[in-house]
Amino acid sequence: MKHLWSPWRKEYIEGNKKEAGCVFCNAQAQADGPENLIVFRGKFAYVILNRYPYTNGHLMAIPFAHAPNLEELDAETRGEMMELASRCTTILREAYQAQSFNLGVNIGEAAGAGVLGHVHIHILPRWVGDTNFMTAVGETRVLPETLEQTYERVRKAFLASS
Repeated sequence: MKHLWSPWRKEYIEGNKKEAGCVFCNAQAQADGPENLIVFRGKFAYVILNRYPYTNGHLMAIPFAHAPNLEELDAETRGEMMELASRCTTILREAYQAQSFNLGVNIGEAAGAGVLGHVHIHILPRWVGDTNFMTAVGETRVLPETLEQTYERVRKAFLASS
């Protein structure tokens, strides 16, 4: 029997270490680094790695303002979020040779929002054939690098593109 080892998922599965307050507001209050996973800060929004990624390179564009939906943000913030999402696709195409992308915004519990109250855009790199038997049959994702490695790769790409 073969085993998949992903120890960082244990905290998510157990769900017993929920932090107080909003995870995105808490992250933006910290200094940038592998601990908070923020790879870039703009004027109104920032880019962060998803701590429980669907695939390596799973990024999110998040406003600094704590708002539950897009319509409660001003036009400048919404505009910067979209520009950051676009920049993320460029960076992921270069850093991961991504062939395609899924971008999504889940607003509200019924839509599947994992963090209620703080709207964000998911940016996921995709490749032909990345949905294989592990995903389809085993309902398991195989991630070939750690979050720290992903952080270093994406942060370096953002710095190089500035």
